Amino acid sequence: MKRLNIIISLIIICSYLIGLPSTTLARRQRGPRPSLNANVTQRLGTDTDITITFCRPGVKGRVIWGGLVPYGMAPGNKYSKEKPFPWRAGANENTTIEFNKDLLIEGQKLPAGKYGIHMLPSKKDWTIIFSNNNSSWGSFSYNQEEDALRVTVTPVKAPHQEWLIYGFDLAVGGTSATAYLHWEELKVPIKIELAQ
Repeated sequence: MKRLNIIISLIIICSYLIGLPSTTLARRQRGPRPSLNANVTQRLGTDTDITITFCRPGVKGRVIWGGLVPYGMAPGNKYSKEKPFPWRAGANENTTIEFNKDLLIEGQKLPAGKYGIHMLPSKKDWTIIFSNNNSSWGSFSYNQEEDALRVTVTPVKAPHQEWLIYGFDLAVGGTSATAYLHWEELKVPIKIELAQ
């Protein structure tokens, strides 16, 4: 009888716990995230794979550059403990880039590995930051001391792109490519080459 009471008690407790919605479970029950996860992979040469993983926010009629995405560092907030932070280069979790061989990014060497990508937009040139921290939620905990590399690029005007996307324009020969972020009416190119 005692054993039966224990089993019944466990069933009641488990039923109660399963019935409590967690934040994650509640989010899943409402449907997909507004900014869906995506990734894109490009091979250079014979065995160098580059993968960018990101989330895709939509324009949705908003002012993006200098509005939703401020120029320079974003002002601090409760999530960043009031410290200014760069743009996460997407939505939700860190945007990341991962590659299995050393590369040249805008002519500067970056060792094989996985990096968080952050950006400092401006009206003219942008700073692209490759951080050794690749597992943060966005850029709220960004720390400049974790930078592996910073490069400067110049965005170009492009046709309207409603949902943020990353891609690659492959160069002739297959040993270099231009990775890009394309969102709203802007394309941000980043030159990538195999390191010798």
